[in-house]
Amino acid sequence: MGDLRIETERLTLRNWREGDLARFAAVTNTPAVMRWLGGPLDQAALSAMEQRVLTCHERHGHCFWLVERKADGGTLSGEVLGFCGLKRADAPGSPIAGEFEIGWRLREDAWGQGYAKEAASAALDAAFDQFQAPHVHAITVIENTASWGLMERLGMRRRPDLDYEDVRYTAPLRHTLVWSISPDAWRSRTR
Repeated sequence: MGDLRIETERLTLRNWREGDLARFAAVTNTPAVMRWLGGPLDQAALSAMEQRVLTCHERHGHCFWLVERKADGGTLSGEVLGFCGLKRADAPGSPIAGEFEIGWRLREDAWGQGYAKEAASAALDAAFDQFQAPHVHAITVIENTASWGLMERLGMRRRPDLDYEDVRYTAPLRHTLVWSISPDAWRSRTR
């Protein structure tokens, strides 16, 4: 999958390697982390997720990257905190299908320490500087206030005109809310 690495002060965002899925699932496939994502995944669903990440990267040259904390092992084998990165939106019936989507999923003991914002900021830099994204979207459900709060702290704007029903889920996870940010809006925040 190549060797894309994005370094921040405390984190490394990188492409997935063999063995990463087990490390990732061990710390993120929990009831708390998966609360707004339909609950913990069984082994078949985890394998399907891994295949989706590999296919996404192969098709587009990017996908949600593994996030490691540098303090735990330098930049080579730090503790897995979760993922953050870019993919192409692919939910059935989504009005943003094919467009850049940013997403994150971090282990519970990493919440509230600024890691998600640090990783997402690096991913937005890559979206606009490296991948020339015309805009980036983020999605969540109304109850996931931590996620949409981060979207707002990143300068993303709520887009109710793009909300949709994700038929892969049942209520209350079906109603999907959309936020967006443009390169100009992002760059004006980071100057």
